Amino acid sequence: MLCFWAAALPLCVLFFFPWTLLSGDIRLLYRACMWGASTGVRLAGVKVRILGRERIDPARTYIYMSNHVSNLDPPLMLPLIPRRTSVMAKKELFGYPLLGRVMKIGSLVPVDRKNRDAGISAVRAAAEVIRRGISMTIYVEGKRSWDGRLLPFKKGPFYLAEECSVPVVPITISGTHYIMPKGRFSIKPGEVTVTFHPPIEPRDFGNRDGLIEQVRKSIDSALPEGQREYPSAEPTILPPGIDRREGTMPA
Repeated sequence: MLCFWAAALPLCVLFFFPWTLLSGDIRLLYRACMWGASTGVRLAGVKVRILGRERIDPARTYIYMSNHVSNLDPPLMLPLIPRRTSVMAKKELFGYPLLGRVMKIGSLVPVDRKNRDAGISAVRAAAEVIRRGISMTIYVEGKRSWDGRLLPFKKGPFYLAEECSVPVVPITISGTHYIMPKGRFSIKPGEVTVTFHPPIEPRDFGNRDGLIEQVRKSIDSALPEGQREYPSAEPTILPPGIDRREGTMPA
C-alpha cells in the first residue's frame, strides 16, 4: 500500500498539484486522491463491505460522524462518501507552501490541537464550508481507540450540527481494529464493514445531549458484540477469524 502511494505521489506533485493551483479547482485532485486511497487499501488485502449507503442522498449536504480505531480508517472510509467531503486537519500542515495552498483550495479546516480555545474557530470555519454545500466528515472521539470501544465524544461536532442545521449521518467502521490496531504498523488482510446509519434530521436533534446519545447509540449498534456499550438482543456476526469470547484474532 505504501509503495503504491509513494509511486503515485510524483504524478500528483507534477501534474495534479499544478493543475489545482492554476485552476483553483480541487475536483480532479480530489478524485485522484480518493482513487489512490481506495486502491492502496485493496492492495493491502483489505476487503470492504458497505451497508446502508443507499440511505444517503448524493444531492444533500451532511455531517458524517464516525468512530476511529485505526490509521486505516481515513483512506478506507473517505472514498465511500458520496460527493466531496471536507475534513479537519492539523494546523501545522497548512504551513507548507504548496500543500497548504492546495488544502485551502480543498476547503479543509485547520485545527490547532495544542490550543483548546481554537476549537471554536475550527467549528466556525467548518460551518462556512458546510454553507458552501460541502459535507464534513469528523471522527467524533477526537483520537483513536485502543480497544475498539467508543471513547467519549467531543462536543464541537454537535455544536456544528446545531449551528448549520444539516442532517447528521453516523458511520460505524468495524474490523480495522483487528486489521491494523492503534500502535501497530503492519496490516493483516481481512474484511472491514462500513455502516452508514439513517441520517438524523435537524428536526429530530432534540437538545445537544440527546443528539450525542443518538449518534453514540447508532455507531455502537454496528460494533462487534464484545465492543458494544449498549446491550443488544440480536446476534452479531464478527469478522472472520475473531474469537467471540476474547474479541481478538487468533495467533
